Amino acid sequence: MKKIYFGWYMVLAGSIMVVLTMGMRMGIGPFVEPIMTELGYSRTALSTVIAVGMIFYGIGMPIAAYFYAKFNAKGMLLFGLGILILSVLGTISFANYWLFMLNYGILMSIGLACLSNIALSPLISKWFIRQRGKALFYLSTGGMAGLAVMTPLSTFLIDSFGWKMTLVIISAMFAVLVIPMAFFIIKENAPDGADLIPGQKLANKINFDSGARITDVVKTLPFWQIVIGLFACGFGMNLLGSHGVPMLMSHGFDAKTAAFGIGMIGFVAIFGSLFLAQLADQFPRKNLLFIVYFVRGLGFIFLVLSTTNMQLFTVALCCGLVWSGSIAMSTASLGDYYGLKLLGPLNAWAFFIGHQIGAAFGTFFGGWIYETYNTYIVSFSIAGVLCIIASVVCFLLPKSFTIKVPATSVMKS
Repeated sequence: MKKIYFGWYMVLAGSIMVVLTMGMRMGIGPFVEPIMTELGYSRTALSTVIAVGMIFYGIGMPIAAYFYAKFNAKGMLLFGLGILILSVLGTISFANYWLFMLNYGILMSIGLACLSNIALSPLISKWFIRQRGKALFYLSTGGMAGLAVMTPLSTFLIDSFGWKMTLVIISAMFAVLVIPMAFFIIKENAPDGADLIPGQKLANKINFDSGARITDVVKTLPFWQIVIGLFACGFGMNLLGSHGVPMLMSHGFDAKTAAFGIGMIGFVAIFGSLFLAQLADQFPRKNLLFIVYFVRGLGFIFLVLSTTNMQLFTVALCCGLVWSGSIAMSTASLGDYYGLKLLGPLNAWAFFIGHQIGAAFGTFFGGWIYETYNTYIVSFSIAGVLCIIASVVCFLLPKSFTIKVPATSVMKS
């Protein structure tokens, strides 16, 4: 019987953790109405908290990268878990708007950032060379499963126990998973050659250190092409996570149907990402990014136009097939272009500058435009157009790229 490569155990554990992380950060929709009702916040006020949270989720990525470099993955995970638990206790204890902003918006986001697929990507990338794209795709599958599983689960738990107890239950689930994962599954040092088979070791020399610094990378076009794609990804996916359920309810769908429709996108995306994972190392990453962003863009436009259950479920089914993959392919592309030595901080900053700034805009404008114009059509249409633009920008990425490092950078490094 063929022995399973140990790296896949880390991918599996990480994917399960990401189910909770992404479900808690992106599946905010079911919490919107209960929080507004109990605490008396307007939709714009709550959207502002969520938008600030998206910004700090991005800021948390460099923080996670720092803890990873300083204390390894175990320290990063335990730090994130501790911050998350403290933030949940603060969220359910204080009704003051600014304390709610601090706990639910800022601290919880930093904690979740340390428990995200972005934070784990550098570790997984070290363990995989031949199948790096596939491994990162599988890791991101947890995010889609989070949207699929946690949206309806949160709706059920909120209906049964209230939104505060739901947060407590989810944080307890984190503790049960993260603690044994940190101590028994995570391993820092990958074997020599990682997942390469013997004959591939010479032919597939890993690009570990390009000799560049982050200041060199940010002067190159491919970095900003990836950032533009991540901006569109963050804007759209967090608009969907925060306002997808309220948008469908405003169009006449009941809460459970709306939650099921949004959850269906994530559920189908699980299988879509498993399929795309098989292609991740077989075709140029830029081609996959084009397909993912283009179809996702059309999905946003048709989703907001859906008025019947059949239309909703058809759009969810079609979009879910390619809903995942943009983050995995962006991370893999950064590693291909700039080397693994910089991947941790570089991926964190690209995610913050692109994805989370976009997430903040998508979350805030979704609520603000609705309260101002009483419609979600504008914000969801913008998300669709941004994704289509991103598809073109990413299609223009180079197939290969070698960064030209100034002599001063080489001397200083």
